[in-house]
Amino acid sequence: MSGRFVSLQNPQYRKLWWAGTFSFMSVQMQFLLRGVLAWDLTRRESALGLTYLLFGFSMLIATPLGGIATDRYPKRTVLLISQAAIALAAAGLGAAVLFDAEQFWMLLVVSTIHGGAFGFYGPARVAYSTDLVGRDLLGNAITLSLLSMNATRIFAPALAGVLIGVRAVGVGGVYLIAAVLSVVSFLLLLRLPSVRPVEAPGANPWVEIANGVRYVNERPELQRLMVSSFFVIMFAFNYVAFLPALVEDVFGKSDVHLGIISSASALGAVTASLFVASRADSAKASDLLIGAGLLFTLGVAALGAAPNFWAAFAVIFVIGAGSTSYQSLSSTLALRMTDDGYQGRVQSLMQLSFAGFGIAALPLGVLAETIGLRRTIMVMGGVGLVSIAVGALPRIGSVWRPKTAPQHCR
Repeated sequence: MSGRFVSLQNPQYRKLWWAGTFSFMSVQMQFLLRGVLAWDLTRRESALGLTYLLFGFSMLIATPLGGIATDRYPKRTVLLISQAAIALAAAGLGAAVLFDAEQFWMLLVVSTIHGGAFGFYGPARVAYSTDLVGRDLLGNAITLSLLSMNATRIFAPALAGVLIGVRAVGVGGVYLIAAVLSVVSFLLLLRLPSVRPVEAPGANPWVEIANGVRYVNERPELQRLMVSSFFVIMFAFNYVAFLPALVEDVFGKSDVHLGIISSASALGAVTASLFVASRADSAKASDLLIGAGLLFTLGVAALGAAPNFWAAFAVIFVIGAGSTSYQSLSSTLALRMTDDGYQGRVQSLMQLSFAGFGIAALPLGVLAETIGLRRTIMVMGGVGLVSIAVGALPRIGSVWRPKTAPQHCR
């Protein structure tokens, strides 16, 4: 294998990678289904935002606890419980739709369960990669995980969009397919080794969370990276919550086109992952992070000005390339700065940005109903761009700061 895929030479990591691939297929289908069902039931942008708000609040509460669980319990156990919750929630909502009993509150409950499960699943999966491949290949392993996730985005949303339009399948049938994919992931996780945690469980989880926050606060570079990443994801990544409204209401297209445009982001992400995979562990990772962040946030701002569907398709390709590069590099750099006993908690704090993304969706939905969806998407990109600039200021300053003149020249 080439340097881009070196982590996959490890058989245990390969099992984790395949488990993640099936899980991501399920998750990508459900992200599209959540938007479609919320829009079909309410026809309001604020309802789209509300589903993501509950997802975000649930993830906000669960993610710090997920970080503690990752540091203190076998990571495989954390992954198995999370995956089971995702599968059961998808199966339940799918059954409700098939029996024509679906209601908006059910979608909100499933969004809450999904957010909670993600809060445990995300930190455990990333930290587990460190256990399986070691620190030297951590960047490669994280990038390949994102490659797996984004490869499923190429076809999973499009497949879901097509199947929704098939009368014999519909939204309910696709939810059940997503549940089956989660079960496959669960069975693959069962074949992984149960790695013992670095430290024994603490007596008070809130003290453990506080220790994790204190750990980050004592490291200014890590703190700056995490704060910048939080606001970039919280605002710029929210474009995905409003794609159903953009595609169907602004561009006048169908659910099939929603799947197609979601795949554009995935194509860009896969292209970028192949580039980043062999560079994520290099000394240039910090510079690449800034470039990826600029590409991502400027792309989101440009999406708000896209004149038609196919122009938006091209812009979202660029957004996908920038966003996946930014996520993989920020996670890699954060974990590289972190001691083994704190990796779960640090990764959980990094993942809080996705909780923020969900929480920000509702006020952004209300804003879209007030000033228009296009302008709101441009605001999302603008806030993300400012966050990238602020996070990069110390590095830019160190490059341009004049060198001190030698003593004899004074």
